[in-house]
Amino acid sequence: MKTIWRNLSLICLTLLLVGTGCGGDTQAQLLATKPVTLTIWRVFDDDNTYSNIMNSYQALHPNISFNYRELRYDEYEDELLRAFAEGEGPDIFSIHNTWIGEYKSLINPLPDSLTIPYSETRGTIKKETIYTIQEEPTLSQRTLKNDYVDVVVQDVLRSYRASTKADIEERIFGLPMSVDSLALYYNKDLLNAAGIPEPPSTWTEFQDQVTKLTKIGVEDKITQAGAAIGTSRNVERAFDILSILMMQNGTQMTDSRNQATFGQETEVGYLASEATRFYTDFANPLKAVYTWNADQPDSFDAFVKGNTAFFFGYSYHDAFIRAANQKLNFAITALPQIDGGKTVNYANYWVETVAKSSDAGDWAWDFVQFAVDADHVESYLKAAKKPAALRSLISSQLEDEMLSIFAGQTLTAGSWYMGNNANVAEEAFLDLIDAYVSGTDQERSLKDTQNKVNQTL
Repeated sequence: MKTIWRNLSLICLTLLLVGTGCGGDTQAQLLATKPVTLTIWRVFDDDNTYSNIMNSYQALHPNISFNYRELRYDEYEDELLRAFAEGEGPDIFSIHNTWIGEYKSLINPLPDSLTIPYSETRGTIKKETIYTIQEEPTLSQRTLKNDYVDVVVQDVLRSYRASTKADIEERIFGLPMSVDSLALYYNKDLLNAAGIPEPPSTWTEFQDQVTKLTKIGVEDKITQAGAAIGTSRNVERAFDILSILMMQNGTQMTDSRNQATFGQETEVGYLASEATRFYTDFANPLKAVYTWNADQPDSFDAFVKGNTAFFFGYSYHDAFIRAANQKLNFAITALPQIDGGKTVNYANYWVETVAKSSDAGDWAWDFVQFAVDADHVESYLKAAKKPAALRSLISSQLEDEMLSIFAGQTLTAGSWYMGNNANVAEEAFLDLIDAYVSGTDQERSLKDTQNKVNQTL
């Protein structure tokens, strides 16, 4: 009955607006012509990467304009929280996939439907503009699971309670434009000089090649590092590298309640501890794989200067490396895996979401859905040179020289819920690395790290 009434209302409204009349006002015309400005805050991407999408949406809805702002990563969170506190926050904003728990209270999750006005010009000789209001269903959870890679479903689908009296339900808290994953950059000249024809595909091969590539001079000084790995604060994304080592060796990072469990002992011992020891062995002078220490420069700088053979990075690092050293002869290969183990990669991406404080929530979510749709997001992916989040677009990127590595890893990329403050979790992991390097009680340090993550819940 509700559907019949809704359809009759739409027919009546359409007839009214072309002059045949059903009584009432011209609400659809007012809504379709009322100027609305959507404020968008994002990081890393300037408005050129988004311009085609915004222009296409404006062609469909001429009453919509955009205020697009790109912020620096190091200022983004402070500016975002300040703006929301002062009632000046954006309608649409980007958050990292690990921040969703932290920002849940500021997000208006995707509703079941959106009410959107449309205008359409009909006729050839006598042109008439038809205005309608359409109630449209939004992206369903089933479609989300069918269209997006698994890690997106895992991250964006969260429990939600509209009020204290409402039932808890699962809702979509954001949608990504792309999904990146951790890969291995390597210096081709250094590998050639060491007689290594191909980069490693397993961690065992990685260890062997690092040993061959490492050069130690007088006073045990590292003159050429095989890889930037083993320490904490001078290894870019050390947290991600250690996380994926744990995930690959079967560590259960969290339980069904999203409590961190990686510090627990299993039937085969402390798996996370084994992963941490593997990681820190590269900074242990007593180990054959010793190649890095706290005296080394930042891992990115060491790689672009040609002083280290391997660097762990994401697709965005490609442009940074080329800008820093145009002559560096480097390539990218897939992240090493455990011999005979299940392939697991590490996801790193941002989602677009709508602020609870927005006065244009339906318009904002309608634009987000429009932007991430396969027909429109391709222009962004090409301009930003990023790997796709939609399953249907992955195959088209497998022929791209740079993106193919990352696109090939997206289906096996995962992440883990690190509480309501990802920064606390990352700092705890860096402290854990320091503890293992210094020889502190390892199991105790591991449990302390787990407790620090759980304290943010």
